[in-house]
Amino acid sequence: MDHSEHRHHERHENHESHESHESHEELGPRGHGRREQDAQHEHPHVHHQHSAGTSWRTAAQATLHCLTGCAIGEVLGMVVGTAAGLGNAGTVVVSIALAFVFGYALTMRGVLRAGLPVRQALKVALAADTMSIAVMELIDNTVMVGVPGAMDAGLSQALFWISLAVSLVLAFALTTPVNRWMIGRGMGHAVVHAYH
Repeated sequence: MDHSEHRHHERHENHESHESHESHEELGPRGHGRREQDAQHEHPHVHHQHSAGTSWRTAAQATLHCLTGCAIGEVLGMVVGTAAGLGNAGTVVVSIALAFVFGYALTMRGVLRAGLPVRQALKVALAADTMSIAVMELIDNTVMVGVPGAMDAGLSQALFWISLAVSLVLAFALTTPVNRWMIGRGMGHAVVHAYH
């Protein structure tokens, strides 16, 4: 009697184990497939949040960073152009070159503090600032050249400083949305954030 009950108990356990195994085989692939579909569905949603979640404050800070380099470049470009007797075209070229130099230098200074080698820091600066500075310089110098007498006014005259201020404000206002778009897609100043 005891042996019979023991064999009956073993057969019952084996039957339940077999059913559980079959149920796992049937549901496993489908469950795995659903998990993969859920992961594929969730991934773009996370990316969308990242793109849409870039704040205007973050974009404005990135733009202000570039604006500083552009302002330094404009003023020094005018100093160099005046001292060297360059025309308007030559002064603009010098100003643009200096704007890029100082813009990259400001970014590299922060990245180098994070312990990056100089070559790698330069690559980060190029990726972070090139588009932003290019857009800003295009707007900035278009205004400066477009205002009658602004390029000929010189550093001692109010017309130069007023024109420069207006050009930088416009450059800031128009470049900030560009930076926000780029940062939201992992470009521009987004590459610098990893080192802060």
